[in-house]
Amino acid sequence: MQRPWSAKTGAVSLTVRLVPKGGRDAIDGIAVLDDGRAVLKARVRAVPSGGEANEALIKLLAKAIGVPPRDIALVGGSTSRLKQLTISGDSSTLVAALEKICASRYENAAKNSKARK
Repeated sequence: MQRPWSAKTGAVSLTVRLVPKGGRDAIDGIAVLDDGRAVLKARVRAVPSGGEANEALIKLLAKAIGVPPRDIALVGGSTSRLKQLTISGDSSTLVAALEKICASRYENAAKNSKARK
């Protein structure tokens, strides 16, 4: 499966599709867009005005990955649903944290689908 992140020296580049006013703050796993790009799906309760949704996204990712918010920079898409972020730190540790987040989302989705049957 294609991943929405790429490791660089001392950082990870991450593509996120953000849904503002999403009812809750959550990371919903990985999706593939129509053009074939992989994105990390995220939603936040914050509104998309004044950069509130972007700030909420950074706080959500920082908490999930285990880094301080200052280590996450929004480098593209400040007014778009598709965001490009750079997360500073040890790239192998960051990639492992992202893999773990996505794996837990898939396990929860599988459990929920089995419970519905």
